[in-house]
Amino acid sequence: MSARGTVQQPLTLLVAATAVALAVGGGQGQAAETHSCLRDFGAQVRIDSATFVMGDNNAYPEEGPAHEVTVSGFWIDSHEVTNAQYARFVAETDYVTVAERQPNPADWPGVPAESLVPGSAVFTPPEAGRAPANWWSYVPGANWRQPAGPGSTIEGKDNYPVVHVAWEDAKAYADWVGRGLPTEAQFELAARGKRNGTWPWDGDELAPGGHHRANTWQGNFPVSNTGEDEHRGLAPAGCFEKNDYGAYDLIGNAWEWTTNWYAPGHIPGDAADPAGPAEEQSFDYRNGGMPVKVIKGGSFLCAPNYCLRYRPSARQSADAGLGASHIGFRTVRND
Repeated sequence: MSARGTVQQPLTLLVAATAVALAVGGGQGQAAETHSCLRDFGAQVRIDSATFVMGDNNAYPEEGPAHEVTVSGFWIDSHEVTNAQYARFVAETDYVTVAERQPNPADWPGVPAESLVPGSAVFTPPEAGRAPANWWSYVPGANWRQPAGPGSTIEGKDNYPVVHVAWEDAKAYADWVGRGLPTEAQFELAARGKRNGTWPWDGDELAPGGHHRANTWQGNFPVSNTGEDEHRGLAPAGCFEKNDYGAYDLIGNAWEWTTNWYAPGHIPGDAADPAGPAEEQSFDYRNGGMPVKVIKGGSFLCAPNYCLRYRPSARQSADAGLGASHIGFRTVRND
């Protein structure tokens, strides 16, 4: 499929709009963090077969209609796939991610040839004089090894979730380890943590007093992040409390890829192990009608005043052909 698309707006516009800004130093990202919280390295946790109500009729429209589904038992990684794990995969297979490949002009009609360079989408907090919507920049040279662009590094960040991986990059890793990516239903069941409420923990909301539960944005997004959870960007895997299944960071930190094609609402289908809509049923008005995949779990950019998606039922679309600085993944093993 075409690689067109973006996190918030069509990538053809993103590339063109940021070309000049990048030339004067845009897309620098945030300073590296040094602490490392990873626990249960490489482990998987068991999710037994269960019937639950998937979705939510009282939140964002794309989360409905709420409907009962049954999911067979499976195993899921206890944490996001890390830089160290992905580096081993690349070292043993010589795999090259989408962000490191030269874009094919046929996939990018209307984009100047000089703008077609390998790169990825990086969150850049707005500065004085910048349009409020310009939170994302297509940064040439940004990839999983250089998450903020040229000059940045993952040195000392072995335990951080790998990001800037497109869907096919995540699937390639999952294939290599003999597993798969989770379906949307599998991810939601695991994220609920044996609970069937709005939140996967005791209490009614993330804050106040809940900043230890997940890596999210505290403050007025995108202007001010107070860092009450001790992280103002991506955190190492395993820094927050594990859920009732023993899994970490299924809520917050990084959005995660699923196998499902995205439609702006649940499409009725099989009640047992639902696979979601077919590719031809997939669309999102923000991506120019291009087919897109479902990402789940929210990220460090989700705040109470914007993207209130640090909930198990929350879902969003992402172009399968584009990585970003807030999207990672984990794998599953089916019985």
